[in-house]
Amino acid sequence: MFSEVIQPRFSETDALGHINNTVFAVWFEGARTAVFRIFTPELNLTQWPLIIAKVTIDYHAQTQYGQPVEIKTFISRIGGSSFDVLQQAWQNGVKCATGTTVMVQFSYQQQQAVVLTAQQKLALSDHLPPSADR
Repeated sequence: MFSEVIQPRFSETDALGHINNTVFAVWFEGARTAVFRIFTPELNLTQWPLIIAKVTIDYHAQTQYGQPVEIKTFISRIGGSSFDVLQQAWQNGVKCATGTTVMVQFSYQQQQAVVLTAQQKLALSDHLPPSADR
């Protein structure tokens, strides 16, 4: 598991005083940096090997301004050329949102998916969630 703590900004609140639902996609993307480094350690955009095939976010509880949010990042599925990144946002011990992003290793030159290597699969498998979270 990867973990990152975010301090919500005032600008991320909505008219009701909660963290706006659109913010979670941005937080989750930022917290995937450690996953990106498995594929391109220098985060070199000219050699970027990943694309997003799908993103889903489920909201479980309100998230408030002024309290830190922990983003937990797991790898919940490893396929041939794709994998799922499972992320959770926690505030004050409460799971506020869960997101799953399907990532595909992709060749921009050939415009097609690329099979994950054994080394990549091993590195991803180090971050599987506890079985209760799958």
